[in-house]
Amino acid sequence: MNKLLYYLLLVPISRLPFFVLYGLSNLLYVLIYRVFGYRKTMVRKNLANSFPNKTKEELREIEKAFYTHFCDILVEGIKNFTISETVAIKRMKVENPEVFEPYFKKGKSVILVGGHYNNWELFALAIPGQIKHIPMALYSPLKNEFWNEKISSSRSKYGLYMLRINAILEKIRKQKEEQFAIIFGNDQSPTRAQLAHFTTFLNQETAVAYGAERMAREFNIPIFAGSIFKVSRGHYKVIFSLVSEDHDNFKQGEITAAFTKYLEKDILSAPQYWLWSHNRWKHKKADHQPDRLI
Repeated sequence: MNKLLYYLLLVPISRLPFFVLYGLSNLLYVLIYRVFGYRKTMVRKNLANSFPNKTKEELREIEKAFYTHFCDILVEGIKNFTISETVAIKRMKVENPEVFEPYFKKGKSVILVGGHYNNWELFALAIPGQIKHIPMALYSPLKNEFWNEKISSSRSKYGLYMLRINAILEKIRKQKEEQFAIIFGNDQSPTRAQLAHFTTFLNQETAVAYGAERMAREFNIPIFAGSIFKVSRGHYKVIFSLVSEDHDNFKQGEITAAFTKYLEKDILSAPQYWLWSHNRWKHKKADHQPDRLI
């Protein structure tokens, strides 16, 4: 069934021109939002908790705009199965790749931190062709082997390495002559096995995975926040901002809090582009053992 779905439905759809795909997105909006109400309870809960001062009408406007964008992301994600690298770069442009140049010349790797904001999947395809560093993204394999292979191969087809954390650490330690760009998506709720730093994010006490900061400190790697902006339907731009270079100037957890603020700023400026349907706030500080917190 998985193979039939992929080869007979998704691949043919992915070859359709964008204007047809966005017509499909408009139809999906009616089905997903109006008919089935996909994760609507979760979306409304997250929006209400994040924007306590907004009226019900204002929250509903954000909600509808989110589902419109969400459906665009779905069809754009299908397009990624067959999109060319040239088109991917045209539609996801890195505005300031020169910020990494001094570190590349010094033989230093960089850490890039972002979130599920705008089109993060297209970013995975477009980033390798626009920076000199070798991009590696932290990846947890899917349980379904077929979809794990198809999705990981799609994301990595233009040069991005999709690796578990231990494999990334091994490359950093053994391939010291290489300059890597290690990519973290840091807005997912961390697992209990991860070190977590608690900070205020969107008016809520929020657990943020500490892995990016820990790696930056251990290997003395500068850390950047990536902001993705939607220019027009299907077109985006990325701007990177240096968060920390001399990590000793920050107390533990302050770097994590700092790059989380970059994402929060982006969300506050255009909240409809964040993934409100996921369960971001699973953990409370009281639920974690003190020795697992930073």
